[in-house]
Amino acid sequence: MDPIIQRIKTASRILVASHRDPDGDAVGSLLAMGLASIRLGKQTTLFNESPIPAVYQFLPCVGRIQHRLETPESYDAAVVLDCGDLPRIGESWELVSRVPVIINIDHHISNTGFGHFQWIDGQACATAEIVFRLIRALAVPLDREMGTCIYTGILTDTGSFRFSNTNAAAFDISREMTELGVDPYEVAQHVFGSYSLGRIKLLNLALNSIEISHNGRLSLMTVTRCMLEETHTQQEDVDGLINYARRIEDVRVAALIQEQANGCITSDGPTRFHVSLRSDGTVDVAALAGAFGGGGHRNAAGFQIETTLPDIKSSLLAWSEQMG
Repeated sequence: MDPIIQRIKTASRILVASHRDPDGDAVGSLLAMGLASIRLGKQTTLFNESPIPAVYQFLPCVGRIQHRLETPESYDAAVVLDCGDLPRIGESWELVSRVPVIINIDHHISNTGFGHFQWIDGQACATAEIVFRLIRALAVPLDREMGTCIYTGILTDTGSFRFSNTNAAAFDISREMTELGVDPYEVAQHVFGSYSLGRIKLLNLALNSIEISHNGRLSLMTVTRCMLEETHTQQEDVDGLINYARRIEDVRVAALIQEQANGCITSDGPTRFHVSLRSDGTVDVAALAGAFGGGGHRNAAGFQIETTLPDIKSSLLAWSEQMG
């Protein structure tokens, strides 16, 4: 921790970034770390390549997040949050790689160890937990704004304290954040309180796409660009859909196959997909994701692949037979 603290304190201009298509932990960690950097008097840029999902627009200072990066050489240091590897930032990762000092802060055990300094804790419930500890170590007084961001990161990455990564720190930090004035009901209402009609229609299409392996251990759910276009929904509306496939009786692993390319699948040609994996705890899906060049946690992982839809389904179904 000490070299990271020293680099942050000596830097004048800091870039804080998190992964594209951000979830609550990526947004919450980004904002909390960015606010702490600003409190330290640093010239701070908050960066995420993707639009911030509507459910996180209530977070303090979310409007400060920039979506374009042009002059990486102007920064003394970059703090990269919740990214298993640098390309997880998105298309701008090569620009970020030119920042003289890169600090890698993450809780994914599959992290590649990129950057000049790393703080990777696979036992942390969320990157927001590590950011909380870092802010404390920097002697930055926590306030309600930072607390709301940290609480949101922990709440969402633990699945409302339901997932196996929920640890004692998740509850201890959340209690402390409420003592700063964070309102758990307000956060929950923004994050989970309501769904658009389009998301409900997308859920219907996604549920209809579910396929089960012969042994009943794997469920496959597919979301295509056509589905998003038909229901007038966005990437953010896909979040959480995989949990329906995971909750099917006897299923050990759920896979959500999401088309990434523009337009709809119109041929048997290769298409880029993102595959999210969820386990019931009996199967290490990080190992499976790693075999495809991805990573994550034992119970939640993912990977990107360019292939055909039938081929990726066939590969996953063949793998499922190993579960017996």
